[in-house]
Amino acid sequence: MSMMLDKKRSLPQAGVDKNAFRYRALRDLAMNKYVYLMLVPVVAYYLIFYYVPIYGLQIAFKDYSMGLGMWASDWVGIQHFQDFFNSYYFWRLLRNTMLLSFYELLFGFPASIILALLLNELRSALVKRAVQTITYMPHFISIVIISGMLVDFLNRDGLFNHLLVGLGIEPVAFLSESGWFRTIFVSSNIWQNVGWGSIIYLSAMSSIDSSLYEAAKMDGASRWKQVFHITLPGIMPTVIILLILQIGNFMAVGTEKILLLYNSTTYETADVIGTFVYRKGILEANFSYSAAVGLFNSLINFTLLFLANAISRKTSDTRLW
Repeated sequence: MSMMLDKKRSLPQAGVDKNAFRYRALRDLAMNKYVYLMLVPVVAYYLIFYYVPIYGLQIAFKDYSMGLGMWASDWVGIQHFQDFFNSYYFWRLLRNTMLLSFYELLFGFPASIILALLLNELRSALVKRAVQTITYMPHFISIVIISGMLVDFLNRDGLFNHLLVGLGIEPVAFLSESGWFRTIFVSSNIWQNVGWGSIIYLSAMSSIDSSLYEAAKMDGASRWKQVFHITLPGIMPTVIILLILQIGNFMAVGTEKILLLYNSTTYETADVIGTFVYRKGILEANFSYSAAVGLFNSLINFTLLFLANAISRKTSDTRLW
Protein backbone atom coordinates (compact mmCIF):
# COMPACT_ATOMS: atom_id res chain seq x y z
CA MET A 1 0.00 0.00 0.00
CA SER A 2 2.80 2.39 0.92
CA MET A 3 4.61 1.58 -2.33
CA MET A 4 1.52 2.54 -4.33
CA LEU A 5 1.25 5.85 -2.46
CA ASP A 6 4.93 6.59 -3.11
CA LYS A 7 4.41 5.84 -6.78
CA LYS A 8 1.42 8.17 -6.95
CA ARG A 9 3.37 10.92 -5.25
CA SER A 10 6.24 10.52 -7.77
CA LEU A 11 4.02 10.86 -10.84
CA PRO A 12 3.21 14.57 -10.44
CA GLN A 13 6.86 15.22 -9.64
CA ALA A 14 7.91 13.53 -12.89
CA GLY A 15 5.40 15.64 -14.78
CA VAL A 16 6.73 18.79 -13.17
CA ASP A 17 10.32 17.84 -14.05
CA LYS A 18 9.30 17.15 -17.63
CA ASN A 19 7.52 20.49 -17.93
CA ALA A 20 10.44 22.28 -16.32
CA PHE A 21 12.87 20.69 -18.79
CA ARG A 22 10.63 21.67 -21.70
CA TYR A 23 10.39 25.23 -20.39
CA ARG A 24 14.18 25.51 -20.03
CA ALA A 25 14.71 24.11 -23.53
CA LEU A 26 12.23 26.56 -25.09
CA ARG A 27 13.71 29.46 -23.15
CA ASP A 28 17.23 28.54 -24.27
CA LEU A 29 16.02 28.25 -27.87
CA ALA A 30 14.42 31.71 -27.65
CA MET A 31 17.47 33.31 -26.07
CA ASN A 32 19.96 31.76 -28.51
CA LYS A 33 17.83 31.53 -31.64
CA TYR A 34 20.47 33.16 -33.84
CA VAL A 35 23.13 30.72 -32.66
CA TYR A 36 20.87 27.78 -33.51
CA LEU A 37 20.04 29.42 -36.83
CA MET A 38 23.75 29.53 -37.67
CA LEU A 39 23.92 25.83 -36.82
CA VAL A 40 21.22 24.88 -39.34
CA PRO A 41 23.44 24.98 -42.50
CA VAL A 42 26.10 22.83 -40.81
CA VAL A 43 23.58 20.23 -39.67
CA ALA A 44 21.90 20.29 -43.09
CA TYR A 45 25.27 19.78 -44.82
CA TYR A 46 26.10 16.68 -42.79
CA LEU A 47 22.59 15.29 -43.09
CA ILE A 48 22.46 15.73 -46.88
CA PHE A 49 26.00 14.71 -47.81
CA TYR A 50 26.93 12.24 -45.05
CA TYR A 51 23.81 10.60 -43.61
CA VAL A 52 21.28 10.51 -46.46
CA PRO A 53 23.75 8.73 -48.82
CA ILE A 54 23.98 5.86 -46.31
CA TYR A 55 20.63 4.76 -47.72
CA GLY A 56 22.35 4.05 -51.05
CA LEU A 57 24.86 1.63 -49.55
CA GLN A 58 22.42 -1.19 -50.26
CA ILE A 59 23.59 -1.21 -53.88
CA ALA A 60 26.83 -2.77 -52.62
CA PHE A 61 24.77 -5.92 -52.04
CA LYS A 62 22.85 -5.74 -55.32
CA ASP A 63 23.48 -5.94 -59.04
CA TYR A 64 22.41 -2.35 -59.44
CA SER A 65 20.85 -1.23 -62.71
CA MET A 66 19.86 2.36 -63.35
CA GLY A 67 16.94 1.19 -65.45
CA LEU A 68 15.50 -1.04 -62.73
CA GLY A 69 16.24 1.28 -59.85
CA MET A 70 17.63 0.58 -56.40
CA TRP A 71 14.78 -1.56 -55.06
CA ALA A 72 14.10 -3.61 -58.20
CA SER A 73 17.76 -4.52 -58.82
CA ASP A 74 18.71 -8.14 -58.11
CA TRP A 75 20.12 -8.99 -54.68
CA VAL A 76 23.56 -10.64 -54.85
CA GLY A 77 24.62 -10.52 -51.19
CA ILE A 78 28.37 -10.33 -50.65
CA GLN A 79 29.27 -11.37 -54.19
CA HIS A 80 30.97 -8.04 -54.99
CA PHE A 81 33.08 -8.26 -51.85
CA GLN A 82 34.18 -11.77 -52.76
CA ASP A 83 35.06 -10.68 -56.29
CA PHE A 84 37.19 -7.85 -54.90
CA PHE A 85 38.97 -10.04 -52.35
CA ASN A 86 39.76 -12.66 -55.01
CA SER A 87 40.92 -10.17 -57.65
CA TYR A 88 44.59 -9.96 -58.59
CA TYR A 89 44.78 -6.23 -57.74
CA PHE A 90 43.33 -6.53 -54.20
CA TRP A 91 46.66 -6.87 -52.41
CA ARG A 92 48.27 -4.17 -54.53
CA LEU A 93 45.52 -1.69 -53.69
CA LEU A 94 45.56 -2.57 -50.00
CA ARG A 95 49.37 -2.39 -49.82
CA ASN A 96 49.57 0.97 -51.61
CA THR A 97 46.79 2.51 -49.51
CA MET A 98 48.27 1.35 -46.22
CA LEU A 99 51.84 2.29 -47.12
CA LEU A 100 50.93 5.82 -48.20
CA SER A 101 48.85 6.28 -45.05
CA PHE A 102 51.62 4.83 -42.87
CA TYR A 103 54.24 7.15 -44.36
CA GLU A 104 51.88 10.10 -43.86
CA LEU A 105 51.45 9.09 -40.23
CA LEU A 106 55.16 8.40 -39.69
CA PHE A 107 56.55 11.56 -41.30
CA GLY A 108 53.64 13.98 -41.70
CA PHE A 109 52.07 13.76 -38.24
CA PRO A 110 55.25 14.56 -36.23
CA ALA A 111 56.25 17.30 -38.69
CA SER A 112 53.53 19.67 -37.44
CA ILE A 113 54.48 18.99 -33.82
CA ILE A 114 58.16 19.67 -34.51
CA LEU A 115 57.37 22.90 -36.36
CA ALA A 116 55.11 24.06 -33.51
CA LEU A 117 57.85 23.34 -30.97
CA LEU A 118 60.39 25.28 -33.02
CA LEU A 119 58.03 28.23 -33.49
CA ASN A 120 57.25 28.24 -29.78
CA GLU A 121 60.96 28.63 -29.00
CA LEU A 122 61.40 31.66 -31.27
CA ARG A 123 61.82 34.88 -29.31
CA SER A 124 61.55 37.28 -32.25
CA ALA A 125 57.86 37.98 -32.94
CA LEU A 126 58.68 39.28 -36.44
CA VAL A 127 60.55 36.12 -37.44
CA LYS A 128 57.85 33.95 -35.91
CA ARG A 129 55.07 35.68 -37.88
CA ALA A 130 57.10 35.47 -41.09
CA VAL A 131 57.74 31.72 -40.68
CA GLN A 132 54.09 31.12 -39.82
CA THR A 133 52.89 33.00 -42.89
CA ILE A 134 55.26 31.14 -45.20
CA THR A 135 54.38 27.70 -43.79
CA TYR A 136 50.61 28.33 -43.64
CA MET A 137 50.37 29.63 -47.21
CA PRO A 138 50.53 26.30 -49.14
CA HIS A 139 47.47 25.01 -47.25
CA PHE A 140 45.27 27.62 -48.95
CA ILE A 141 46.43 26.69 -52.46
CA SER A 142 44.07 24.41 -54.38
CA ILE A 143 45.07 20.76 -54.77
CA VAL A 144 44.70 21.19 -58.52
CA ILE A 145 47.20 24.05 -58.53
CA ILE A 146 49.57 22.16 -56.21
CA SER A 147 49.44 19.12 -58.49
CA GLY A 148 49.99 21.29 -61.56
CA MET A 149 53.04 22.86 -59.94
CA LEU A 150 54.42 19.41 -59.09
CA VAL A 151 53.88 18.20 -62.65
CA ASP A 152 55.67 21.25 -64.06
CA PHE A 153 58.57 21.06 -61.60
CA LEU A 154 59.05 17.29 -61.95
CA ASN A 155 58.84 16.99 -65.73
CA ARG A 156 61.84 15.99 -67.83
CA ASP A 157 62.42 19.66 -68.61
CA GLY A 158 61.19 20.89 -65.23
CA LEU A 159 62.94 22.82 -62.48
CA PHE A 160 64.25 19.83 -60.52
CA ASN A 161 65.77 18.16 -63.57
CA HIS A 162 67.40 21.45 -64.59
CA LEU A 163 69.00 21.56 -61.14
CA LEU A 164 70.15 17.93 -61.47
CA VAL A 165 71.67 18.60 -64.89
CA GLY A 166 73.43 21.67 -63.45
CA LEU A 167 74.97 19.38 -60.82
CA GLY A 168 76.11 16.91 -63.48
CA ILE A 169 73.40 14.32 -62.70
CA GLU A 170 71.27 12.63 -65.33
CA PRO A 171 67.64 13.84 -65.46
CA VAL A 172 65.06 11.62 -63.78
CA ALA A 173 61.52 10.81 -64.97
CA PHE A 174 59.99 11.47 -61.54
CA LEU A 175 56.36 11.12 -62.62
CA SER A 176 56.89 8.05 -64.79
CA GLU A 177 58.90 5.92 -62.38
CA SER A 178 56.75 4.18 -59.79
CA GLY A 179 59.54 4.19 -57.20
CA TRP A 180 59.36 7.96 -56.86
CA PHE A 181 55.61 8.35 -56.38
CA ARG A 182 55.37 7.73 -52.63
CA THR A 183 58.23 10.13 -51.91
CA ILE A 184 56.66 12.84 -54.06
CA PHE A 185 53.18 12.35 -52.60
CA VAL A 186 54.19 12.27 -48.92
CA SER A 187 56.77 15.07 -49.08
CA SER A 188 54.42 17.40 -50.99
CA ASN A 189 51.66 16.72 -48.44
CA ILE A 190 54.02 17.60 -45.60
CA TRP A 191 55.00 20.84 -47.34
CA GLN A 192 51.37 21.72 -47.95
CA ASN A 193 49.95 20.92 -44.48
CA VAL A 194 52.77 21.19 -41.93
CA GLY A 195 52.15 24.87 -41.17
CA TRP A 196 48.39 24.56 -40.91
CA GLY A 197 48.68 21.49 -38.70
CA SER A 198 50.95 23.32 -36.26
CA ILE A 199 48.27 25.89 -35.38
CA ILE A 200 46.39 23.69 -32.95
CA TYR A 201 49.62 22.65 -31.19
CA LEU A 202 50.67 26.29 -30.80
CA SER A 203 47.25 26.98 -29.32
CA ALA A 204 47.70 24.10 -26.86
CA MET A 205 51.15 25.40 -25.91
CA SER A 206 49.75 28.85 -25.14
CA SER A 207 47.47 27.31 -22.49
CA ILE A 208 50.40 25.80 -20.52
CA ASP A 209 50.94 27.57 -17.19
CA SER A 210 53.96 29.90 -17.54
CA SER A 211 54.83 29.38 -13.88
CA LEU A 212 55.97 25.87 -14.78
CA TYR A 213 58.64 27.31 -17.08
CA GLU A 214 59.70 29.83 -14.43
CA ALA A 215 60.06 27.08 -11.83
CA ALA A 216 62.06 24.96 -14.30
CA LYS A 217 64.42 27.88 -14.99
CA MET A 218 64.96 28.39 -11.29
CA ASP A 219 65.86 24.70 -10.99
CA GLY A 220 68.40 25.10 -13.79
CA ALA A 221 66.51 23.22 -16.50
CA SER A 222 67.77 23.88 -20.01
CA ARG A 223 65.51 24.77 -22.96
CA TRP A 224 65.58 21.16 -24.16
CA LYS A 225 64.56 19.85 -20.76
CA GLN A 226 61.71 22.37 -20.60
CA VAL A 227 60.48 21.15 -23.97
CA PHE A 228 60.60 17.48 -23.02
CA HIS A 229 59.32 17.81 -19.45
CA ILE A 230 56.80 20.68 -19.73
CA THR A 231 55.82 21.50 -23.32
CA LEU A 232 55.41 17.98 -24.69
CA PRO A 233 53.46 16.65 -21.66
CA GLY A 234 51.32 19.81 -21.79
CA ILE A 235 50.21 19.22 -25.39
CA MET A 236 50.07 15.43 -25.14
CA PRO A 237 46.24 15.25 -24.79
CA THR A 238 45.91 17.27 -28.00
CA VAL A 239 48.47 15.05 -29.75
CA ILE A 240 46.60 11.89 -28.72
CA ILE A 241 43.21 13.19 -29.90
CA LEU A 242 44.61 14.24 -33.28
CA LEU A 243 46.45 10.93 -33.59
CA ILE A 244 43.23 9.00 -32.98
CA LEU A 245 41.44 11.09 -35.60
CA GLN A 246 44.21 10.54 -38.13
CA ILE A 247 44.19 6.80 -37.49
CA GLY A 248 40.43 6.92 -38.04
CA ASN A 249 41.16 8.30 -41.53
CA PHE A 250 44.05 5.91 -42.11
CA MET A 251 42.62 4.43 -45.32
CA ALA A 252 41.37 7.75 -46.65
CA VAL A 253 44.47 8.88 -48.51
CA GLY A 254 44.30 11.97 -50.72
CA THR A 255 42.47 10.41 -53.66
CA GLU A 256 42.03 13.70 -55.54
CA LYS A 257 45.74 14.46 -55.49
CA ILE A 258 46.67 10.93 -56.54
CA LEU A 259 44.26 11.14 -59.47
CA LEU A 260 45.99 14.33 -60.62
CA LEU A 261 49.51 12.92 -60.26
CA TYR A 262 49.44 9.24 -61.15
CA ASN A 263 49.36 7.51 -64.52
CA SER A 264 49.36 3.95 -65.83
CA THR A 265 53.13 3.63 -65.39
CA THR A 266 52.93 4.35 -61.65
CA TYR A 267 49.93 2.15 -60.79
CA GLU A 268 52.24 -0.30 -59.05
CA THR A 269 52.83 2.15 -56.18
CA ALA A 270 50.23 4.89 -56.75
CA ASP A 271 46.95 3.04 -57.30
CA VAL A 272 44.94 3.04 -54.05
CA ILE A 273 41.44 1.93 -53.09
CA GLY A 274 40.04 5.44 -53.57
CA THR A 275 41.33 5.78 -57.14
CA PHE A 276 40.14 2.25 -57.94
CA VAL A 277 36.64 3.14 -56.70
CA TYR A 278 36.70 6.23 -58.94
CA ARG A 279 37.69 4.27 -62.03
CA LYS A 280 35.17 1.47 -61.42
CA GLY A 281 32.30 3.67 -60.32
CA ILE A 282 32.62 6.83 -62.42
CA LEU A 283 34.56 5.78 -65.51
CA GLU A 284 33.22 2.22 -65.90
CA ALA A 285 29.78 2.84 -64.30
CA ASN A 286 30.12 -0.32 -62.19
CA PHE A 287 28.26 1.25 -59.28
CA SER A 288 27.57 -1.83 -57.16
CA TYR A 289 31.13 -3.10 -57.29
CA SER A 290 32.65 0.30 -56.49
CA ALA A 291 30.16 0.81 -53.64
CA ALA A 292 31.22 -2.53 -52.14
CA VAL A 293 34.91 -1.61 -52.37
CA GLY A 294 34.26 1.82 -50.85
CA LEU A 295 32.23 0.26 -48.02
CA PHE A 296 35.07 -2.14 -47.28
CA ASN A 297 37.47 0.80 -47.07
CA SER A 298 35.14 2.70 -44.71
CA LEU A 299 34.73 -0.34 -42.45
CA ILE A 300 38.51 -0.57 -42.02
CA ASN A 301 38.63 3.12 -41.04
CA PHE A 302 35.76 2.59 -38.60
CA THR A 303 37.50 -0.39 -37.01
CA LEU A 304 40.84 1.44 -36.71
CA LEU A 305 39.12 4.42 -35.07
CA PHE A 306 37.57 2.22 -32.39
CA LEU A 307 40.83 0.33 -31.81
CA ALA A 308 42.85 3.55 -31.48
CA ASN A 309 40.33 5.01 -29.05
CA ALA A 310 40.25 1.77 -27.01
CA ILE A 311 44.06 1.66 -26.78
CA SER A 312 44.18 5.32 -25.76
CA ARG A 313 41.51 4.76 -23.13
CA LYS A 314 43.52 1.92 -21.55
CA THR A 315 46.92 3.63 -21.72
CA SER A 316 45.97 7.22 -20.89
CA ASP A 317 43.13 9.44 -19.68
CA THR A 318 42.63 10.98 -23.13
CA ARG A 319 40.04 9.54 -25.52
CA LEU A 320 37.32 10.59 -27.94
CA TRP A 321 34.55 8.83 -26.01
